[in-house]
Amino acid sequence: MNINATLIGQTVAFIIFVWFCMKFVWPPLMNAIEERQKRIADGLADADRAVKDLELAQAKATDQLKEAKATANEIIEQANKRKAQIVDEAKAEADAERAKIIAQGKAEIEAERNRVKEDLRKQVAALAIAGAEKILERSIDEAAHSDIVNKLVAEI
Repeated sequence: MNINATLIGQTVAFIIFVWFCMKFVWPPLMNAIEERQKRIADGLADADRAVKDLELAQAKATDQLKEAKATANEIIEQANKRKAQIVDEAKAEADAERAKIIAQGKAEIEAERNRVKEDLRKQVAALAIAGAEKILERSIDEAAHSDIVNKLVAEI
């Protein structure tokens, strides 16, 4: 093979070109590639963190949902207890009112019975006086003998 000046010139130009590329082109190109690799790695790490954060958020949401359900059940239980308490209070008030009404009724019955007894005593006294008048065939003065009539009413 014939080595001539063209081949030597091309070799020298190629060596200068390689040196120039390694000195001025290659470092910015490598920096751009490394920066892109770093951004990609950071993006993947951020994605992994986002997935972990999402899982944590889902777990936290599930826990909060469970806690909310427990709180709701507790509130419902308290409401049921309050309802039972209100019903018991209403029953107690109704029982007290019923007892009061029964006592009033009994008092009214007793008063009516006493009034009827008194009326009956007065009628019996009037009948006794009428019977005594017929027996004696004379009129007895009620005003003069009221103590006798009162004793008779008290005995009856």
